[in-house]
Amino acid sequence: MRLSSPQINLITKACMKASRSLIRDFGEIENLQVSKKAPGDFVSSADKRTEKIIISELQKAHPNYGIITEESGIINKNNTQNRWIIDPIDGTTNFLNGVPHFAISVAYEQDNEIKCGIIFNPISNEMFCAEKGNGAFLNNSRIRVSNKKKLENSLLVTGGPKQNSNNKRKIFSEYIEISNKSSNLRKFGSAALDMAYVACGRFDGYWQREVNYWDVAAGIIIVRESGGFVDFFEDDIKQPLKKNVLATNSSIHDELKVLISKKVIE
Repeated sequence: MRLSSPQINLITKACMKASRSLIRDFGEIENLQVSKKAPGDFVSSADKRTEKIIISELQKAHPNYGIITEESGIINKNNTQNRWIIDPIDGTTNFLNGVPHFAISVAYEQDNEIKCGIIFNPISNEMFCAEKGNGAFLNNSRIRVSNKKKLENSLLVTGGPKQNSNNKRKIFSEYIEISNKSSNLRKFGSAALDMAYVACGRFDGYWQREVNYWDVAAGIIIVRESGGFVDFFEDDIKQPLKKNVLATNSSIHDELKVLISKKVIE
């Protein structure tokens, strides 16, 4: 890996340490304690353990930094200038069903801008990382978005809706609208990896409504540093940590954005 800022080095160390117990947990899924947070949302002891390790490593270096994290909520909430954004397991349902498509996602935000981030799948040993102005990498290789020019030839990925979503009809209507323009749609179950795959050209575009900020924070900088575009649309000011996100290779961005902006069934 060619990135070497103090923040990226610290995130890398935390991810690698947390991944050891996560790999072990994945091999013993049937023994994990699992509880339900909300309809369609599950949390396992592995989530909590992974998050605890990451927070501990980051706080050793910066005990006063703010932290936004899935399981523990907001830590040091008065510090909004320097924050870590953590998702210990993005793709928990995949993880709990023995599907090796999930990732640790950690980003560093300074003055409301993501400066660097890492998305790490410990099972495939793929680490996607980026720093502002220094490019994006998969392990030791520089990555770039795809060069697809037309939506009709593109491979797209999406996610949702969650079981308790109030916008199911809108989301399904949107899916139909976009699928009529592109025959190649996927749903893989990890927003972080969806964005990482856009960054390295495996997917040409990704969109999702009602995704959590910690799911996509690291992906924002990784996609942008790989030459892609990231947009947020129809923000809900009452839920600043919920996002409607669109990430593409830039060439199909406008075409996909128009479809998402079209009037769909309410």
